[in-house]
Amino acid sequence: MRFIDLGAQQKRIRKAIENRIHAVLDHGQYIMGPEIAMLEKKLAEYVGVAHGVGCSSGTDALLLALMACGVGSGDAVITSPFTFTATAEAIMLAGAIPVFTDIDSLTFNMDPAALERVIRAATEWDASLHPLPAGDYAKPPRLKAVMPVDLFGIPADYDRINALAADGGLVVIEDAAQSFGGEYKARKACALAEIACTSFFPAKPLGAYGDGGMIFTGDGRLAARMRSLLVHGQGRDKYENLEIGLNGRLDTLQAAVLLAKFEIFPEERIMRERVAGQYSFFLDHDSSGVRVPKVPADCCSAWAQYSVLARDASHRALLQENLGKAGVPTAIYYPRPLHLQPAFSSLGYREGDFPVSEACSRRIFSLPMHPYLEPEDQERIARVILSA
Repeated sequence: MRFIDLGAQQKRIRKAIENRIHAVLDHGQYIMGPEIAMLEKKLAEYVGVAHGVGCSSGTDALLLALMACGVGSGDAVITSPFTFTATAEAIMLAGAIPVFTDIDSLTFNMDPAALERVIRAATEWDASLHPLPAGDYAKPPRLKAVMPVDLFGIPADYDRINALAADGGLVVIEDAAQSFGGEYKARKACALAEIACTSFFPAKPLGAYGDGGMIFTGDGRLAARMRSLLVHGQGRDKYENLEIGLNGRLDTLQAAVLLAKFEIFPEERIMRERVAGQYSFFLDHDSSGVRVPKVPADCCSAWAQYSVLARDASHRALLQENLGKAGVPTAIYYPRPLHLQPAFSSLGYREGDFPVSEACSRRIFSLPMHPYLEPEDQERIARVILSA
């Protein structure tokens, strides 16, 4: 059994992928070929925004978005500590300071109630109101943006987050690396904030055969600036450089693969929903010993992962051991929140600062999740969990 079965998907669309790749080999435009613009147009239309800007990875998408919004040295950006390192990493690469806020225990996304407290604390830079990064600052950092994360495919509560950000004059950047295809109140993920970023890492719901990402916005000015920044701050041609940028282009071959995959993406999203529903049918009761994912009634998840909570760390270890013996792979997303990672130790956060994130990290683990997972395999997985 595979945790993510890309082979089953490829078998289904191998010919379409090969045709797209052969078209690139024929025209030879390996950098910024026509497939880039085709993919940007298709995905922007699917999401429901005016502009899609392809780039080299989800991490670069976040960095480009921050740069385009003018976030840099002396600025602070609020985000979640319960996510992959790239979220806060991009903030630091932009020269800004990550300010963490705790998560909702049901969705694992940014808790708007906690966000309200941290906005006040970071605006006044008063750590007595909420844990803030430590540092000998000549002057307090300027709070500039909020970066919610749509973890495991469920969009965050954007109505409340956007309202709180607007009151503070803050830009919202949606980290939709895991939620492309998800929905919030009948609106697609990647269209829920002023600017949004997704990833095409192979394991994502819409994944390439290598790295890739895309930024979405309805603001033509922001889109134009990001198109410049991802090609070294290019102006009228590649030898006019308006500002310091990146080498952040999406490869034409990856765009070709994504065009082939996107043809079946809407159907695969429905298939993922079926797989998630089957898991919940088997496990959503007290005797399972685990808490299954809870999707708010006004949301649809993209189901990048199916993550459950064990009773505690020892129960998780027992379940993973039993599943491993049965040939079932599992993964932990995420075993340590970012505020406790060595890479962010300079921020001075301590254990206990974000208790919900810390508690979830001790209990959470993910089961195999992909559109081609068979019900009988899911039943076998459930039997192992129930037997514990």
